[in-house]
Amino acid sequence: MSELVGLFIDNLLPIFLIAGAGFLLGKKLEINPRSVSRVTYYIFSPCFIFTLITSNHLNNNDILRMAGFACAMALIVGVITWGAALALKLQRQLLVAVLLTTLFMNAGNYGLPLNLFAFGEEAMAHASIYFITMFVLTNSVGIVIASMGSSGFLTALTNLLKIPMVYALILAFLYNRLNWELPLPIARTVDLLARATIPCMLVLLGLQLQGANWKAYRAALALSGAIRLVVAPLIAIGVSTAFGLQGAARQAGIVETAMPSAVLATILATEYDAQPNFVTAAVFTSTLLSPLTLTPLLAYLS
Repeated sequence: MSELVGLFIDNLLPIFLIAGAGFLLGKKLEINPRSVSRVTYYIFSPCFIFTLITSNHLNNNDILRMAGFACAMALIVGVITWGAALALKLQRQLLVAVLLTTLFMNAGNYGLPLNLFAFGEEAMAHASIYFITMFVLTNSVGIVIASMGSSGFLTALTNLLKIPMVYALILAFLYNRLNWELPLPIARTVDLLARATIPCMLVLLGLQLQGANWKAYRAALALSGAIRLVVAPLIAIGVSTAFGLQGAARQAGIVETAMPSAVLATILATEYDAQPNFVTAAVFTSTLLSPLTLTPLLAYLS
């Protein structure tokens, strides 16, 4: 028991303290989360994704293996969620919202620091590939899913052209491929903005948790939380073996799949009116319950 408490205090408590600071700040000063989310979405996140891609030194096999693992997990979890939601006869918008909360996890602002604290720099390098893959999926598949809650498929596809992270990805891959170098003032600007992303997103998590609404969505919340925190990591243990993940890569991959629902899902739900109150409640609930599943998982992987 003391080992589990120590794991929680060392690895999870710092994350909760920052989110808690955001929650208290929002209560005291009545800050609008949407304004903060847009700053994060359009300024901090593109710099963060650019920096992650251009500074990662894993070999191509490691990158492809982790990216394939992330895509396989998204597909499996998506199929399970879709089937369960249809069985519960959830309406279209709520089904879309449940998919957002089970498919996309806090792989970045929760998963990356947790992997760093628990398993070190090597695990965080592998976790960053998982995060980048999910970031691409969130900002492509996730936007299509969120948009389909209130619009058609073609409209959803056109929304992809409005996403700043898409252009950050393209620039990052060109940067690596062509061996570019940024001018020093630009490089320092991008680096500073990238470093601010994780704490800003954790503060944003605390701000957004104030809008949670549990009473109207109990069945959907139970489904979302069970899949995200329990079903996904159990499946990941088997899928990681199938993809040949070992050591730090296996630790990082499984921990990333066990993360609570993504803060970015609340941003997408707000932007595209896909039951944002439910998504915020799902993020809050899964985040609050996550130490109960992550602490023993860290002990197992250690």
